[in-house]
Amino acid sequence: MFSLPEAWVWDFWIVDDGTRYHLFFLYASRALKNPDARHYRASVGHAVSDDLTNWTRVTDALVRSDAPAADDLATWTGSIIKGPDGLWYLFYTGATAAPGGSNVQSICYATSPDLYEWTKGGQILSADPQWYEKLSDGQWHDEAFRDPWVLADPNGDGWHLLITARANHGPADDRGVVGHATSPDLVSWTLQPPLSEPGQGYGQLEVFETVRLEGRDYLVFNCLAGDLSAAHRATGTTGGVWLAAAASPLGPYDLAGAQQLTDDSQYVGRFVHDRSGQAVFLAFRNVGLDDSFVGSITDPQRVVVNDAQVVIEGALVG
Repeated sequence: MFSLPEAWVWDFWIVDDGTRYHLFFLYASRALKNPDARHYRASVGHAVSDDLTNWTRVTDALVRSDAPAADDLATWTGSIIKGPDGLWYLFYTGATAAPGGSNVQSICYATSPDLYEWTKGGQILSADPQWYEKLSDGQWHDEAFRDPWVLADPNGDGWHLLITARANHGPADDRGVVGHATSPDLVSWTLQPPLSEPGQGYGQLEVFETVRLEGRDYLVFNCLAGDLSAAHRATGTTGGVWLAAAASPLGPYDLAGAQQLTDDSQYVGRFVHDRSGQAVFLAFRNVGLDDSFVGSITDPQRVVVNDAQVVIEGALVG
């Protein structure tokens, strides 16, 4: 388990450089007392490991920028890929304050030659009302446009970002979609229409990841009960980590038929292949037995694929 005595740890992503695993994670000081206050104090930490279990913390990757900037409130969840120029590209969420205590989110990026020293490149994308909901629509508590997941085009034609976003139409509690952007070079990005439609049962689909298990493509996403549509919440689910079958990494995705992998005790699930080639699963520990926030990252958990059903050994589903 990865934990910090002085800070809560939550959303994270993992990069394998071929020799070591790099864990990038959001963290905020426990001196805040209230874990709900952590989001506006988030920085991006960094730790390394040879086995996905024993981690050594190294220099932090990112902190928020001085105002005015797209990330002057907080730096949130992202993903990393190595470009053809040899640089590592980190795409992350920048949050800036909005009137009334809300916030506006956008996609920013940074680069590094070695995964340790990062240089910010600024904002690259924000929600376009042509397809995506804006804070001014008054339908949600913030302008949800975050959690970029970067991947190479399956056909070798550039790069893609999958983005947590909300459509500009549909019931207010059921607008969660897979936002999408494309790039020829990892620097210049063009926003595209979403890769899914609203009305699938989710107010928002957080922290995407694409994964291939036993020859099948899947989309991993996360949603707790409070952000499900009313109809979906009425089924009694706690929410947690979800897995949707996909025709390809770019969809179509079976979001309405997604399988729930964990209950709300674990959140932001990540699949990683260990050195034996076996897929394992990690998540952050969300709530404990007393329903209080925990804020640490699990050790790797075994993944079992039975036909089209994926099971995380030891994970609860509720």
